[in-house]
Formats: sequence, structure tokens, C-alpha cells
Amino acid sequence: MRERLPIRLLIADDHTLFREGLKRILEMEEDLEIVGEAGDGEEALRLVEAIRPDVILMDINMPNLNGVEATRVIHERHPDAKIIVLSIHDDAQYVYRALQLGATGYLLKEVDASTLVEAVRLVARGEGYIHPRLTPMVINEMRRLRRLSEGLVGEEIVEGVKKADPWHRLTDREKEVLRLIVRGLTNRDIGRALGISDKTVKNHISSILSKLRIPDRKQLIIRALEEDWLKR
Repeated sequence: MRERLPIRLLIADDHTLFREGLKRILEMEEDLEIVGEAGDGEEALRLVEAIRPDVILMDINMPNLNGVEATRVIHERHPDAKIIVLSIHDDAQYVYRALQLGATGYLLKEVDASTLVEAVRLVARGEGYIHPRLTPMVINEMRRLRRLSEGLVGEEIVEGVKKADPWHRLTDREKEVLRLIVRGLTNRDIGRALGISDKTVKNHISSILSKLRIPDRKQLIIRALEEDWLKR
């Protein structure tokens, strides 16, 4: 059986003590490896080009080039790059902006070690993660932006009938899984909450993505928030 390679991580943060703390936490995990450190956004860009890490942990407030702009540039050059923003900012507009510019995850720096590790693993697999405490604020921001958009463009009509709502393509169980994903639960936590196996959770997620024609977990979360599916 082929041994699974470790997840290669780049940490970008201008506070040395914080980087050291992250390293101690992450290097305790056998499947995680720190391959680079950056003290500002420009250094982060250079290291991404040089070492091509699997996951980038990106601070927002850094000198020379802030983390949001660094995220934008990295995403433009490497659309498949997996970036988790680590921030003290719990403003929904920061989260939404970071996701728009290419971040795959958004965590507050107060996050506990186990959640950080799980988020890294999820993002490395191509999924997305938003700090659970931020979800309600992001939902409200999505609603605000949607109301603004509706006020400008009106309601979209196709031959006098509203477009079919893709939410109704999902089974009741898939809707339950989707709600828990948007609330920030991991696959393991979803399985425990619903009394099903991790494999079954993964199968449900694959089905949801296929039915909704959405490529990954990050885009699924964004779409669910935009459409206000948590209230259905």
C-alpha cells in the first residue's frame, strides 16, 4: 500500500511568536509538514512560486503586501492554490472578500488546535471551511448584498416563471448535511450529529455537489449563504 504523503504547509504571518505557535501545533501531526514561513505578503508570493505548498495559512495584516492582496495574486497565478486566511477580524465583509478573492477557508486566530488541524485537512482535500462563529454574520452579509442586488436588477424571470430552485433537487437527508456543512461542521461531526458514517457523509456531499452543479465545498457554502438555504 502506498504511503500517503504529508500535507505541505506554508505559514505567512508577520508575528514570529504566532508562527512558532502554529508550527508547534501542526508539527505534532504526522500528516502535516511545515515547508516554509513568510513574514510578509511579498515573501509569501515568492515562497509559493518556489515550493508550491499544498496549503497556505495566510494572515491578513502583514507589511509590504497584506494577506488579502497576496491571496488575490496567488489565486490569479495558481487558481488551484488552497489558502486558509487566519485573522483577528470577525467582520463578515472580511470573510466574504477573502472568499471572493480565492481563499478556501477563513479561521479566527482564537481557533483551537483540533479545529485548525481539521480545517487544514479539509482544505487540502479540496473542501472549504469557515469558522463556525462567523457563519451567522456571513449569512447576514449575504442577505444584505442580495437585497442590494435585487433592488438594482429586480427579480430574474424566465418566460414569466421563476427559475427552478435547485434546493428542491436535494433529498431531506442531503439538506440536513448541507445545513451542517454551512454551519462549519466537519464530516466527522456531521456523521456524529446524524448518526451516519464518515463514508456516508462523503457520499451525500458528492451527491449534493453533483445535483447542484457546484465544484467544491467552498463554492457550496457561498451558494448556500447567498440563497439563504439555512432558513429553508
